[in-house]
Order: sequence, then C-alpha cells, then structure tokens
Amino acid sequence: MNCQTDCFIGIDLGSTTTKAVVMGRGERVLGRGITNSRSNYEVACQVAREEAETSTRFLLLDDRLKKDAKISRSAGKLLSYISCKYALGEHLKQLSALKDECAKVIVEWNRGEEEKALYKGLMSLIFERLASVSEMSFQPGGKAQSDFFRDIATSLFLKEAEAVTKERRLSFDRAVGVFDKAILRVESRSFAAYFADYLGFACEETLKVPEFSGMRGGIASAVKDISGIRFNVVSMVGTGYGRLTLPFPKEQIRSEILCHGLGAHYMFPLTRTVLDIGGQDTKAIQVDANGIVTGFQMNDRCAAGCGRYLGYIADEMNMGVHQLGPLAMQSKKPARINSTCTVFAGAELRERLSLGEKREDIIAGLHRAIILRAMSLIARSGGAFSEFTFTGGVARNQAATAALKELLVENYGEMKMNISSDSIYTGALGASLFAMRAS
Repeated sequence: MNCQTDCFIGIDLGSTTTKAVVMGRGERVLGRGITNSRSNYEVACQVAREEAETSTRFLLLDDRLKKDAKISRSAGKLLSYISCKYALGEHLKQLSALKDECAKVIVEWNRGEEEKALYKGLMSLIFERLASVSEMSFQPGGKAQSDFFRDIATSLFLKEAEAVTKERRLSFDRAVGVFDKAILRVESRSFAAYFADYLGFACEETLKVPEFSGMRGGIASAVKDISGIRFNVVSMVGTGYGRLTLPFPKEQIRSEILCHGLGAHYMFPLTRTVLDIGGQDTKAIQVDANGIVTGFQMNDRCAAGCGRYLGYIADEMNMGVHQLGPLAMQSKKPARINSTCTVFAGAELRERLSLGEKREDIIAGLHRAIILRAMSLIARSGGAFSEFTFTGGVARNQAATAALKELLVENYGEMKMNISSDSIYTGALGASLFAMRAS
C-alpha cells in the first residue's frame, strides 16, 4: 500500500465546535473530525484535524480489509468491532487523565488534609465505577451518546457522583466543582499521540471474539499498513466563526456562507435553499445548480435562536445539549414562547417550571421559537425552494428538525428536505472542496 496519501483539508472553526474534513483525489471524503472549540482555538483545530486523520485511517482500513480474501466477508462487522473498541480505548485514556486532574484540583484546595483525603477517596470510587460503566457504553452497533468526551463523561459522572456522595454523605456540589475544573484541563489536551495504543487495544479486544480469533495475521498486516500512512496535505482552507484566527494565508480563508452553500450542494446536488444553524449564528442561503451562492440572510450575531442558546438552556437544566432534543420530543403540548433572548432564558425557564409547566413542554416551545426566528431569515433571503437542506449542529436535534419540517409545510407547502447525519460537517466539507479546486 502507498505509504503517502495526498489530501485536502477543510477546517470549520465554529464558536462551539470545530470540524475538519479530509478529502482525497476525485473529491472523495476520506475522514471527518470534530471537537469542542471552547476558548482554545489552536488546540481545537489540532484535535479536529487529528480526529479527521484517524477517521481517514479507518476508512482506508476498511478498504484494506475488504481486499483480503480471508476477511472480506466479515470486513464490515470486523471494522465495527475495531472502531468501537478503539473509541473505548480512547475514552478510557481520557477518563484516566480526568481522574488525575481531579486529584490535582483537590490537592490545590485550601482545605484541611482530612477533607482532601475524603474527596480523593470519593473520586477514586466514582472513577472506578465510571470505567466499569464505560465498558458497557461502547458496544458494536450501539449509538454513541455524543461526539464529545465532555458530554459523555459529564453525563456518567453526574449520575455516579449523586449516588456515591449520598453513600458517603459528602457534598455533591463540591464533587461537581472539582470535575468542572478538571474537565477544562483535559479538554485543552490532544490525545492523538496514543493512536497506536488505542488501535492495539482495539485489535486485541476484537480478537477475543471467537468469530475473529482466527484472523490475527490478516488484521495485523492491515493495521500495520494503515498505521504507516503519512498524509501529504496539498492544500488547506479554513472557514467558520473563528476563521480569522487560523494561521492560514488570506487566500486560504473562505466565508461560512460560501462553504455551507458548496458543502450542501456536494451532499445534495439538487439543493436550492440551505438553512445553517450553528453555535453562534443562523444563515439562510440560496444557491444555484452549481452550489454557488446567489443570496443569503444572516442573524445579528446574537446567540438567540442558535446552538449557543440551547447550551444555555442545557446548563440551566443540568443536562447535556444532546439530551434536549429527545426531551422535547416527549412533549404533548409545547409551551408558547415569544422570546429566545439568552439574557432572560434562565429566569424565564425557572419561572415556568415554578408555575408547574412540564420540562418537555417548555423545551419543545423553545425549539419552535428558535425555528420561527430561522423562518424569518429564510423569508428575507427569498423564501424556501426544493430541495431544502438543513445544516449545522442543530440539524442533529430531532426536535428542531421536526419543528422546521412543520413550519416549512405551513409556509411553503410540501418540499423535499435534506438532513444528513454528517450535516454538522457541511462547512468543513465546503472548505475542503475549495482547497481541492484551488490546488
């Protein structure tokens, strides 16, 4: 196998997430990567790119396994196991780092040694349980709770911490405070250097499955080939909310509007209207038959009606953002909410809860209010035309997509609406296309 692969990379530096797409010759998407942006854009770009390169290696591993006569029939199932166990290995490594950081935070406390010892013991027990629970969370064929270690770790930690602090009669809030400080430190680190360790762990775990136990030689050969690949980056293009912070020449920077338009056209060639709801802004875009932007409208940079707003709501409810959509879908009677101002979000949410309104009804109402703001942008951009494509992180939220479908039909009649499972990568995809076409 060729040890060098030419590729083109697009990076979408968003306000909440950073995405990277690796594209090969012939406009074939090879890999995708995503991470939390937070405040460290440099690390976010590095991690997203490394994740995309890892994703590329797995795609090429799939190609390699399918060419092996002894493995080809089981290649799909085999790769599913390896990918799953790779993710588990990476998660356990990050979990171990998080445990160490929690211990450091406790050492830094301005408290007595006896109290520090109590909380060190508490954290050890919590992380022991987290490691055990994690083993069950990463199963082949299972659906990932989230793309982000932070979301998965937070959800698991809160559940275990609540139980353990009650058992030991210690402060739940204090334990969470330690976790919050530690997770920020772990997020600012790259774990890509351990790729070989994760892959080795994944292969050994996979070979424990009787169905694959006789494939050791073929798997080892394929893994060796893939691990030795070097990426020759021919060109890179950056886009997104934080694109001006990227260390790229001016000619390698493209606007979000252009990249989302081209990316949506690549995924769905008949696209004519694109709605992108990201973390910090919302864009309604009109494109022609070639994916060239012919018109657009954008919000005023206020977080209202964007993914960031959903983040505020999730924080108020001590939930992960990925949990809001499923909760809203349980609503039988969505609340009528006229404002999506982040300044008043917390107060309004608490007031409605105190009046006895159900959480799911409030959250469903908030989703509808967000989409109503987006509909006004669509109208100002010229309206909605088939095919309509929904992109951005919020397109993964089933409550938002359900509200959008309903309002599109109400305002423009029946039309085909496209939503890809990879919609969050649309901007990075468009950037990678610009990188290829400019080379």
